[in-house]
Amino acid sequence: MKKLKIVAYILLGIITLLVAAGFSTDQYIKSAEPMNKDRIQKSAQYDGEKFVNPTPMAPQGLSFFPKMINQQLFEKIQPSAPKLPIPVQNITPEQLANLPANETIFFKLGHSSILLWIENEFWLIDPVFSDRASPFSFMGPKRFHPTPLSIADLPPIKGVILSHNHYDHLDEAAIKALNAKVENFYMPLGVGATLAKWGVSANQIHEYDWHESVTVGNLTLTATPSQHFSGRGLSDRNQSLWASWVIKSSQNNIYFSGDSGYFAGFKDIGTQYGPFDIAFMETGAYNTLWPDVHMMPQETVQAFIDLSGSVLVPIHNSTFDLSVHAWFDPLEQVLKYSDEQNVQLLVPKMGDPVNLNAIPELKTWWQDLM
Repeated sequence: MKKLKIVAYILLGIITLLVAAGFSTDQYIKSAEPMNKDRIQKSAQYDGEKFVNPTPMAPQGLSFFPKMINQQLFEKIQPSAPKLPIPVQNITPEQLANLPANETIFFKLGHSSILLWIENEFWLIDPVFSDRASPFSFMGPKRFHPTPLSIADLPPIKGVILSHNHYDHLDEAAIKALNAKVENFYMPLGVGATLAKWGVSANQIHEYDWHESVTVGNLTLTATPSQHFSGRGLSDRNQSLWASWVIKSSQNNIYFSGDSGYFAGFKDIGTQYGPFDIAFMETGAYNTLWPDVHMMPQETVQAFIDLSGSVLVPIHNSTFDLSVHAWFDPLEQVLKYSDEQNVQLLVPKMGDPVNLNAIPELKTWWQDLM
């Protein structure tokens, strides 16, 4: 039994690493040709072979994989998953059909997925509905909780905003199921070829470099920098760009971090595009083995301050086990550092509606499950 447990931990470590590194069975299929080759070649983020961060990241080296396996075997902090069900408030089609006009309302669906009602239209950000954040349907990080609603129960979606192509942010099954409901998809340079391969029409796919914007009705979307990486297969590492997003309406200014390590760009984004009424900030899957690509909680709070945000909503937590910290640690840590810095924190339950004109008081619901 002990040997089986060790083998299971090793397999889990391998799968987690492969997800983090962007492994896919698609590696055996020829990668799709980029949709905007000329724009990619001209991008300041492209070095002629791949996309890069403004500040070079330290190479992982040959010791990375053994260190990760050692973490999984001997350093993983429990509980890595909740022992009691995470509370989820179901979202009904009737509820969505009766949202008030001219208000901005969001629902957390899990991990980094957001359903947004803004300018009287529905938008999705990084929609992941699958049970696993993995190239495989039978193994890999599994959901702690169901989504608050199914794709079938979603209304027509004006647009889907994507931050990058990792499995916990770009869900093949979800994109295919959503396609008939979605008017357009907005994403960083290079991501579109994957969606086209999945059957999304080319005229629905819109790619952007950092600091490029598009106006959709009264909404302006701007792709902004983040410090991360991309890849879904061993052969496409950093062949597409990663981004954070600014979503500006006639009433509100919203920031979505995507995935990122802490970097000076947060202050630049705050200066150029802020202040922000609300900022969805990555808080989870951090690890001392990859500090450049996922922020530690104290860095999340500092990044929020750099951005000139008003309300911090931590995302990228409470849905998948993607590192070695306890499942609740991101929320406990961001609560601690937010209190220290006098930052307004909001952690809604999955599926709870939040109106940006009536921000509720913080409820520490996760502490009932610790």
